[in-house]
Amino acid sequence: MDPHHIRDIVYTDAQISRRVDEMVDAMADHCRSDNLVMIGILRGSFMFLADLVRDLYEHNLHPRIDFITLESYGSGTESSGSVKITKDITVDVAGADILLIDDILDTGRTLTYAKDHLTQLGARSVKTCTLLDKPSRRIVPIEADHVGFTIEDFFVVGYGLDYDSYYRELPYLAKVTFTPDQSNH
Repeated sequence: MDPHHIRDIVYTDAQISRRVDEMVDAMADHCRSDNLVMIGILRGSFMFLADLVRDLYEHNLHPRIDFITLESYGSGTESSGSVKITKDITVDVAGADILLIDDILDTGRTLTYAKDHLTQLGARSVKTCTLLDKPSRRIVPIEADHVGFTIEDFFVVGYGLDYDSYYRELPYLAKVTFTPDQSNH
């Protein structure tokens, strides 16, 4: 891994919890369906999806849940530009109302790919929900239906988001600051 440090907390666990509660309160009525399926894009969305589901329960909503694993980053910090499915959903979504959950809307490629894939599988509707939105990085024209926080163009970890598979366990979101490699000097 590149030399870096994680010191700057962008959103605390309390701020995230409060925002998730607000999001669920705002979208609960839109989630009422006799065939609601929540699909998390792994791996980054797992904590966010779990908190959303727990809050939706308080609104008497009981979705089926599944996951899809898409790859576009590999081990770097920049999107490769192509998206591929490495694990598809197993729940039948024909005729379902989907709430597609992602950790971050960045270039828009991953969310667009997943939304199109679920539509092709016969979903009645596909709404999108992202914890973070980075509009300055958008390449594909897509806006999420529900957004937790809009952030500037910096790399964050925590609350399910990682850097090279590390830091997902942090209960908060923090900025990754890359430092010059001192070993060459």
